[in-house]
Amino acid sequence: MAEYSIEAQSRTITGKKVSQLRTQGLVPVVLYGANVQPTHLQIPYRPLQIALMKAGGTNLIDINVDGKTHSVIAREVQRNVIRGDILHVDFLVVDANTVISADVPVHLVGESPLVATNQAMLLPGASVIRIETVPSKLLNSIEIDVTGLTAIGDSIHVRDIKLADGIVILNDPDELIARIAQPSAVRADEDAEEAAEAAAAAEVEVIAKGKEDEEDF
Repeated sequence: MAEYSIEAQSRTITGKKVSQLRTQGLVPVVLYGANVQPTHLQIPYRPLQIALMKAGGTNLIDINVDGKTHSVIAREVQRNVIRGDILHVDFLVVDANTVISADVPVHLVGESPLVATNQAMLLPGASVIRIETVPSKLLNSIEIDVTGLTAIGDSIHVRDIKLADGIVILNDPDELIARIAQPSAVRADEDAEEAAEAAAAAEVEVIAKGKEDEEDF
């Protein structure tokens, strides 16, 4: 049984006519899965909004309809680009043995001694890790302890992350999670980048001026 549960109703309205449902405070959704025929449902807006807010894309939701319960995970949420209102949701129906992939947020915890004493800066890398596992092993987040980064240049990469058996990380092993750098080195990199941009702009200006001079003859 999933931690989150919502009630749904069967839906006969499809296509462009689903806008009628939205004016009634209902959201059209679709259930699908490897052994499930696509099923069209409608769910009251507020309960759906709350369930999605709490469950995100890494927690199971039980959808109850016509006396039957489907354990699902939100796969795609379509929203109004201006207001952010939920327009449509695709739910993947899963069971205990279904292997699914999910994007899990990375949370950096703790503090490097060098950062704590203002001797260095913590440069964050990937903010999301994509995993593949069965529903019972899905994670809400992955916490990465950075207190062990005690020297300039110390870093953590995806390959350093250890998760429970049965959870596969799909990111590139060499992808950076966090690194300790000197503030001066960071500023030097920024200055070099700004200098390169200024040089490029000056070169464009010189070329443009040269073309103007040619046109004068």
